[in-house]
Amino acid sequence: MPDPLPRIALTLGDPGGIGPELVARQLARPDTTSRAEIYLVGDERELRDAQADAGVAFDWTTDPGRGLPVLVDNGAARPAEAFERKAATREGGQWAMANLRRALELSKQGTVDAIVFAPLNKASLHLAGMTENDEMSWFETVLDDGTRATELNILPELTTGRVTSHCPLSEVAAGITRELILERYRLLEGVLRARGIEHPRIGVCALNPHAGENGAFGREEIDVIRPAVAELKAAGHAAEGPFPSDTIFVLARRGDFDGVLTMYHDQGQIAMKLMGFDRGVTMAGGLSVPVCTPAHGTAFDLVGTRSANTGAYEHAFDAAVGVGAQARAAALA
Repeated sequence: MPDPLPRIALTLGDPGGIGPELVARQLARPDTTSRAEIYLVGDERELRDAQADAGVAFDWTTDPGRGLPVLVDNGAARPAEAFERKAATREGGQWAMANLRRALELSKQGTVDAIVFAPLNKASLHLAGMTENDEMSWFETVLDDGTRATELNILPELTTGRVTSHCPLSEVAAGITRELILERYRLLEGVLRARGIEHPRIGVCALNPHAGENGAFGREEIDVIRPAVAELKAAGHAAEGPFPSDTIFVLARRGDFDGVLTMYHDQGQIAMKLMGFDRGVTMAGGLSVPVCTPAHGTAFDLVGTRSANTGAYEHAFDAAVGVGAQARAAALA
């Protein structure tokens, strides 16, 4: 018998942005439902508006098992006010958060294996009452199961993870520990395997200029990073480093690594966005459910033009299918 399809929840993101168009264009592709069971969280009005935005048509159902996307009707949570297009609004944030909350609830119930959300707007989310710094921290709050999110950034040719994330640079060095390097390395390795790379090659970034230059510019490489890499190598992982961050992405771009583990946010983000901003995917790893989204924003200026690039959303869906299939197989093992 063929392997069971992963079950993926989709939300259409901020209704003022290009998210509805991106999702509609994905659902109009005939291969989408052959690769995953789709659960659309929203309401019928949102789906019809999305089809109009994209100029496409697709069928859906409210009954699982028919080979069509399943609408999980969340219309009771829709704000009474009409959504303003091309703008950050409280109502848009409320709707986006309500649908994401429902998708996270589906994961807690075991209904879905992964989530893909179309672009959000942080201003809309904060207007709607989100008190957390970002959606990843909000996911932790909603799930409330003790899991903690870490951001991974994915291009077709390279994936990065990070040891520390949204914190001031003044706190980065203190946040880098052996245990956290090992944890984040293994998470990155697992995502790469879910994407079909059986033996991932991962380069590990140094923290300091010139990788500390034998302690002249800091001891984090000597005391923490290098010993962690050695431990990983001794356990059979294809770990290399630490490499200075001004050269590691040169090596990665020429194909030496499948993934790079960075020490802090911008160390990897600058390189990845230069390499492929319109193709990038952000994944919330470390949670009890993997959550994927395009790396770009809501692109208010492109709403209604049918000119939005779908590449990053397609890659986000691909990534969710990969990690979702891994989760489905583990659940059935």
